[in-house]
Amino acid sequence: MRFLGLGVSGLGYLVMDLKTVTKIGYLVPQFPGQTHIFFWREIAEMEKRGAEVALLSTRKPPSGLIAHSWSDAAMARTHYLGTPNPLDTLSALPRLPWGELLAEGGRDFLKDVAISAGAAVALKRYAKAQGITHVHVHSCGRGALIARLSKHLGGPTYSITLHGPLQDYGPGQRVKWRHAEFATIITDKLIAEMRAEMADDMPDRIILQPMGVDTDHFAPEDVYTAAGPNEPLRIFSCARLNRVKGHQDHFAALRQLIDEGRDIRLEIAGEDDAGGSGFRAELEAEVVRLGLQDHVTLLGAIDADTVRAKLLGAHMFVLASWAEPLGVVYMEAMSCGLPTIGTAAGGVPELITDGVDGILVPPQDPAALARAIARVADDPALAANLSTAGHARIVSGYGAGRGAETLIREITQSPSPSGTIKS
Repeated sequence: MRFLGLGVSGLGYLVMDLKTVTKIGYLVPQFPGQTHIFFWREIAEMEKRGAEVALLSTRKPPSGLIAHSWSDAAMARTHYLGTPNPLDTLSALPRLPWGELLAEGGRDFLKDVAISAGAAVALKRYAKAQGITHVHVHSCGRGALIARLSKHLGGPTYSITLHGPLQDYGPGQRVKWRHAEFATIITDKLIAEMRAEMADDMPDRIILQPMGVDTDHFAPEDVYTAAGPNEPLRIFSCARLNRVKGHQDHFAALRQLIDEGRDIRLEIAGEDDAGGSGFRAELEAEVVRLGLQDHVTLLGAIDADTVRAKLLGAHMFVLASWAEPLGVVYMEAMSCGLPTIGTAAGGVPELITDGVDGILVPPQDPAALARAIARVADDPALAANLSTAGHARIVSGYGAGRGAETLIREITQSPSPSGTIKS
């Protein structure tokens, strides 16, 4: 098995021979959702490098999560596999690799197979009509299963990206992984977990490829300035409204700091997975319970330009996640030169070196979070150093173009459905 890493200097355009790659499929479930700016940037970077990209998705996200200025343009060029045609499902089921699928077992997985079979036929048909020879799936959930079944039925080859812990993506992972041409995984920690859990079923090519940001767009406009003595401390956070993002811990820390006499304003961008009718209500109730109505604003889903404006207008970025595979929003904050506080959870320590380019605290520890916020707020020199070092960290290693270069390079090395090698 070949494990590949990318050097931090690999930000220049690669010269690729794409003559035998007619079109690359790019499948993102429920595109474009509130956290999908990374994919939109990566698509643009691939096209800058000469690739022709066909956007694919399972279905549109809930309306409350469609917030970007580019959402309409993205949806207009995305082909949604949608609700499977019953005839497609019936035609696919007898031809599936049932020996392998039954060996994977489990009622939930077989339910996923039944749901995905028709979409696999639709993907094969669309790929043939559009000249798509390979599909990259930015998910290890049902999208990857659709690509696997489509390949078995004569559709295009496929590859996958793992963005978080494997258990978050449902059953049938061995079936999805063993037939992929290659996989990109966003952290060393996740690679180690995958090698320990299912090394025998992983593709030969595994590439360490973190997500990236547009460092030209997310860039400081001026030298960082800390909050003045008579000025409220402005904190910005950005994440889905979900229990594991730790917003409730952030509220508890905020209450402690306010009780100590500090004037703080916290804005949180992001919405719950139900488009505003889910976990948001619990957070709103917690704001009232803690008496934070004058200190906390839930902004809902906002577009990338507004996120950038909020970052540039804040004194500090804080995210108190219980689990975070890596975190594009950390990258955006650091790229903007904003002192950043996160939790030592998941792959975040691979991005942030505590005390050097950001501050890390234990997850689910509001007291430690409060101390970290106070530490940065009370030490303008530390805040300025974190601003400079955080920006340098992202520019040197996490530009959006790296992922595009990786995908193009690896896809051009993958065998086509006929077994020939694309050069």
